[in-house]
Amino acid sequence: MSDRALQRFARLADEPLVPTASASRGSWTTLKAVIDHRALLGLLVRRDVKARYKDSALGMLWTLINPLVQLLIYWLVLGQILGAARGIPDFAIYIFSGLTIFGLFSETLSAATGSIVANSGLVKKVYVPREIFPLATAGSALVTFGVQLIVLVAACLILDSAPLSMGLLYFLPAVLIVVIYAVSLGILLSAINVYLRDVQYLTSILLMLALWSSPIVYGWTMVQQVIDRLGLPQWLLDVYSANPVTIAVLGFHRAFWVAGTPSDYPADLALRMGIAIVVGLLLLWGCQRVFSRLQGNFAQEL
Repeated sequence: MSDRALQRFARLADEPLVPTASASRGSWTTLKAVIDHRALLGLLVRRDVKARYKDSALGMLWTLINPLVQLLIYWLVLGQILGAARGIPDFAIYIFSGLTIFGLFSETLSAATGSIVANSGLVKKVYVPREIFPLATAGSALVTFGVQLIVLVAACLILDSAPLSMGLLYFLPAVLIVVIYAVSLGILLSAINVYLRDVQYLTSILLMLALWSSPIVYGWTMVQQVIDRLGLPQWLLDVYSANPVTIAVLGFHRAFWVAGTPSDYPADLALRMGIAIVVGLLLLWGCQRVFSRLQGNFAQEL
């Protein structure tokens, strides 16, 4: 670790864990400030979307290429070669729906973590509520998500698996869970990343672990079967099912994977999603308070 990184880490350790004058601004005041700067928020979202595809011949098509390539690899390797498709009907829809909702979480959290450092020029020169930068990454990620969602719906219609059941009621809660948790963690990690730049690299590893610890390329029932076969305690399944990303993926599958049956999901999925939303809002409040206490030295550290 470099001397400068060690100095940043030491300053982070010295930050008070109790309210200070610089952290006196409440969450409601911050929310009002963000709303007052909504025009800037929209401008940052448009800037991020345009910058991402600047000088690109394919433009927004790149939002589809990555998940479609992932879909092809998982469908071919896991579904056909390793035989996972035999236990999951409409395997292509199952995988693509999982990748779509997880992509929203991954893109938001990854971009939010580096958002303060990436906008250091604005942070040092202009006063704006700094939470606006992680929030802008969620906006640009939702644009990508919207494009992929159109493709997902089209694929469902082409494969005669139109999502026209009551399961669609799970769609908005699933998206809400992903956005709340991604923004919450993004706000927290973006502040820590100012002091310790290794955080943005650690986030990539954590997202990779989150991908494979969610029922995206395998079924939730497969986890249940493995726990039963190995004689492991059932509370492990409860812990696995309590993961908010897992809950969101299951909810998204419930909305678009019409081949699924009630046995493919944990009991009381709707209740679990409601609890996840409430816990996520509490997490968002806590992360914003930590962010507020750490932001006082942003200009100095950047």
